[in-house]
Amino acid sequence: MSTNVAITAAEINKLRQATGAGMMDCRKALTETNGDFEAAIDWLRKQGQKVAAKRSDREAKEGVVIAKTSADNKTGFVLCISCETDFVSKNADFVAFAQSIADAAVANDVKSVDELNGVTINGMTVADMINDKLASIGEKIGVAKFERVEAPFVASYIHGAYRMGVLVGMSAEAAEAGKDVAMQIAAMNPIAVDANSIPADVVERERSIVIDTMKNDPKMAGKPEDMIAKIAEGKLNAFFKENTLMAQPFVKDGSLTVEAYLKQAGGVTVNTFKRVALG
Repeated sequence: MSTNVAITAAEINKLRQATGAGMMDCRKALTETNGDFEAAIDWLRKQGQKVAAKRSDREAKEGVVIAKTSADNKTGFVLCISCETDFVSKNADFVAFAQSIADAAVANDVKSVDELNGVTINGMTVADMINDKLASIGEKIGVAKFERVEAPFVASYIHGAYRMGVLVGMSAEAAEAGKDVAMQIAAMNPIAVDANSIPADVVERERSIVIDTMKNDPKMAGKPEDMIAKIAEGKLNAFFKENTLMAQPFVKDGSLTVEAYLKQAGGVTVNTFKRVALG
């Protein structure tokens, strides 16, 4: 679907930065998809390009990510207080500022960014604190990401000098296993707990990309549709193995999957997880 919509150099550069594809390929992808950024990524993939597609957990370019749990470890919060430069994000005062907002989220058991912005700390709302901080440092800041997890036990993990935060909701208390799984999620970035928990639209998107990629492969020319579909399902299964937490090789012991590790760790299971990263 080509279009007459003007594609700017900034849009092309953004797609190039996100995918690693060439400039002309990025221009064509945006042109063919009417300037739709996510659709352009899919278009590149359907042409057989191995793009480094960045998901939404990487939108905030700079800032501080804090992950914390309630005292009883049954509720977890991970949030990103964004800023424009690493000079600010690495400043101890800004880290302390982000910590105070995260503490307020925990203390008030907030459910959303809007609720958090209305929380009062020492007589001032979080929204007003952010405006004051913006005025003092001269950079746009805000609560760029907010995630909340409830479970019988929630483990939290902060990676890389506040560059990433992970929450893991587990079926029972398991502090060591929770930390190990959180580190796994930080390192391997799974998209779901297991194949059954991958949203149907994500499955269909991947299936469409796999099938279209195969149809564009000269080696598959003339192959029956049922053969292509069968091979596609095999590729989808490989996708699930690579991208779902339970099926991934455990980073601390590659001879085990995460599922096998958790069985050895007493049979605790993962209900859900959230991962927020800068980059």
